[in-house]
Amino acid sequence: MLVECYDEKGAEVYEMIIKQIFQDLVLGPAVEDLKAFANPDEAVFILAIKMKKTSGVIKFGDVANFTYDKNNNVTKIFIENENYLPNILKLLWRRYSRDELYQPTRYNIDLDGNQMELEDLVVDDPHSNLQRRIYDAIFRILPEGFKIIKDVSVEDIVAVIATDELIKDDWIDKANDYIAELNRGL
Repeated sequence: MLVECYDEKGAEVYEMIIKQIFQDLVLGPAVEDLKAFANPDEAVFILAIKMKKTSGVIKFGDVANFTYDKNNNVTKIFIENENYLPNILKLLWRRYSRDELYQPTRYNIDLDGNQMELEDLVVDDPHSNLQRRIYDAIFRILPEGFKIIKDVSVEDIVAVIATDELIKDDWIDKANDYIAELNRGL
């Protein structure tokens, strides 16, 4: 972790704030590296965070068995992994009304018609979940009053520039340098 600031005490305080927020949100194990730049004279704060690799997306068909009963025109779904049941139900309730779902047991769901295409529905995306948690941390870390925010994130690096002025090209260059350094592992 690197926090750049012309004020050494200010850099220490920001490092402490970042560590505390990461600890509160249990993000430490999910972050590979971080670079931050603070300059109170220009009212700018730049933060770039490299996420660790996450597992791939989990599709509905990965955690459930699907069968289509032609005689009754019903798709029967058996949930094999209960951990994803809340996500599955939330997705199905968005797609169908609750009246269209018949759930005779905790692990069984019946839907009218051939609904086999649901096997490809993404029920969990660890990368997006981690990214969302990192954005939450960033918005807690950013100095209060910095309302102008530019997101320059790429792939596994979440990076933002925050200020209360117009964003300068130099700041964008600095953020891009941080991204390049994090990609190289510097």
